[in-house]
Amino acid sequence: MSTSTAGRTDDAATISAAVVAAAQAAGALLPSTSRLTTGSAVDDPDIAPLPGSAPAAITARLSGEVSGDVVLVVAGPVVEALANSPVGKLDVAAAMRPALEAAAAVLGRVTVTSERMEEPEAALDGLRDKGVFLAVPLLADGEHQATLALQVTLPRPQTQRGSLELLRNVAMEVTVEIGRTRMTVQELLSLYPGEIVELDRAASAPADLLVNGTLIARGEVVVVDEEFGLRITEVVTDAAAAELGRQSA
Repeated sequence: MSTSTAGRTDDAATISAAVVAAAQAAGALLPSTSRLTTGSAVDDPDIAPLPGSAPAAITARLSGEVSGDVVLVVAGPVVEALANSPVGKLDVAAAMRPALEAAAAVLGRVTVTSERMEEPEAALDGLRDKGVFLAVPLLADGEHQATLALQVTLPRPQTQRGSLELLRNVAMEVTVEIGRTRMTVQELLSLYPGEIVELDRAASAPADLLVNGTLIARGEVVVVDEEFGLRITEVVTDAAAAELGRQSA
């Protein structure tokens, strides 16, 4: 076996393991009466396994350290349960976003965007011939409940960065996040005025500064002229750190 062939084999094994782990992470957040386990991965869109009972597909874009597309196919009963939720009809794509984000987090610094509903066959066909394809079935007590399919493009070695001059006046959405939490529908229904919702972050921990959903920096929440602000204490991305270094030089 040549060195190049061995390298491709190692890459395929690494990608397969990562996608299976991503499917496991997504499965942990999907509604199911039993724990979901992963089946055998399939690398051909034509034979990708689909759950029965009128499945529906949620498609989204992946960007960051890994780029590509993700498709989450869920069985019909999940869609029906969301449509008949005690808090009203829920948007399926929005409800499945935490599962997609959990899968993306396994792949690295990856952001999920543009999630939408599609027919399963059309969604899987859209992944064809774009990059590395893998589909992993998710099973509960042997019954096929969902399928996570990914088409990913591995990052290429980075070359010297071009000038940022053309981007200096581009407006970006900036968000400060102090924490998150997850709640079941039952817990949401039991909320009342005055109740405290505990977040997944200590009071002394820094807040996150997100630009278009990507973590850029961390800092301390302050009050400036009766409005909240953020005092930056840490720059996270290499690109931002390099640019700040050039500005201070």
